[in-house]
Amino acid sequence: MSVAESCTGGLISSIITSVPGSSAFFLGGVVSYSNISKENILKVDLSTMMEHGAVSEKTAVEMASGVRSIFGSDVSISVTGIAGPGGGTDAKPVGLVWIGISTKETTYAIRFNFGGSRKEVQSSAADAALLLLIDAIK
Repeated sequence: MSVAESCTGGLISSIITSVPGSSAFFLGGVVSYSNISKENILKVDLSTMMEHGAVSEKTAVEMASGVRSIFGSDVSISVTGIAGPGGGTDAKPVGLVWIGISTKETTYAIRFNFGGSRKEVQSSAADAALLLLIDAIK
């Protein structure tokens, strides 16, 4: 498995690697906090981010697909969102998070709206991503 993280800043990778033996299944991750890294490393299309934004379903899908391609993993997850406390708008409020899942069969993203502090949004996003990963593996 592999991970592409933006708003969680490596938290998901840290949680996974805290499990003894995780090297048997975790190939690696990319913290793509900037749009430049999303574009240059994960190959998210610049037009996707220009049209839909870095925090969007399409960007999360392309992030998940890109990181799966980089690592050649069977499954990958991506997270992009607005952790706050600033940066939110009416259309994309603080706490908005898109989590992408990519497998050999399908790639999709799910929208979440988390409340709380920056740390709480990041923690909730990481927890939700890991639960979606478990579901995808099953």
